[in-house]
Amino acid sequence: MAAILIVDDDEAIRDTLYDLFSEGHLCHVAETAEQALVWLAEDTYDVVLTDISMPGISGVELLGHVRQQQPYTPVIIISGIGDEEHARGMLKLGAYACLVKPFRSEEVEERVEGAIKQRRLWLSGQDQPA
Repeated sequence: MAAILIVDDDEAIRDTLYDLFSEGHLCHVAETAEQALVWLAEDTYDVVLTDISMPGISGVELLGHVRQQQPYTPVIIISGIGDEEHARGMLKLGAYACLVKPFRSEEVEERVEGAIKQRRLWLSGQDQPA
């Protein structure tokens, strides 16, 4: 069972992601990046799923905080921007993956499972975060 932090200001997306993962994983949700930072100060996560555009601190800024506080925690960015260059930029900033809204449940599940496996490799010393 992995610990997943879901961060999105859209309640429907938060609920969808929570419903998708809560049966098999421990899930925490946050409406804002500020709330997510509180969770991150208290717990370690196997994966963080975050929207990119939120009021206050953005998902990009949250990505930076996670990379500093929990460097072995993969971050999956969820964006409404379907531009390939935008996605490459997120990956260069250290995101594990970038998903475009609307996303398919199968795609999110696949990325989250891959991120959990990647974290295990990082923690075992077989690989290092970029």
